Amino acid sequence: MTAAQQLAQSVDVKAACDALSVARPSYYRHCRPAAPKPVAGERPPNPRRYSDAEREAIVQVLNSQRFCDKSPEQVEAILAEEGKRMASARTMYRILAAVQQVRERRNRRPHVVHHTPRLVAYGPNEVWSWDISRLKGPEKGIWYLLYVALDIYSRFVVGWMLAERENAKTAQHFLRETMRKQGYRARANHGPSGPGLADARQIDDGYARRPRRCAVV
Repeated sequence: MTAAQQLAQSVDVKAACDALSVARPSYYRHCRPAAPKPVAGERPPNPRRYSDAEREAIVQVLNSQRFCDKSPEQVEAILAEEGKRMASARTMYRILAAVQQVRERRNRRPHVVHHTPRLVAYGPNEVWSWDISRLKGPEKGIWYLLYVALDIYSRFVVGWMLAERENAKTAQHFLRETMRKQGYRARANHGPSGPGLADARQIDDGYARRPRRCAVV
């Protein structure tokens, strides 16, 4: 770019740029002094900004007994029907945000997070998990039901049974026979919650009953 400036002193700028393959906009931009960067500072106040007294009056109107349960859009519409103009709805929101009043103003019950109960096994024979699977029979339309119980700590199959029906009575018989064969029972059991199966877990008072929704760890 310096060579183009020196050559432009002898010939015109166009010929100098063409001879050195320099774009003329780049040449002029290089010759033009850089504009000083603006100093960062506070923005000048908007002349149309509401004064502090006017903003306080708007807040008092919005917090009044008449408008305390209404949104700025509703307040603007009601005042417009009465032939009054206080501020736009967006301006009301900005003023309320400045005083930290933009939030849910209705008296609502907070959401309560219910944690899912969990069954944790720290050793064998503490928690059993049982379920029912459908197995195809020898002919079309014939199905068998496979009841399987697992110890969730060791993944050992503590019991299984084939049946033709799925109901609480059959599930109770399966769990009783499993406990009789193993010679012990788990601290809690985790099973399906299908129709009629909820009572299958209530074999006796010594068994810990599983909640309706429960996760196994």
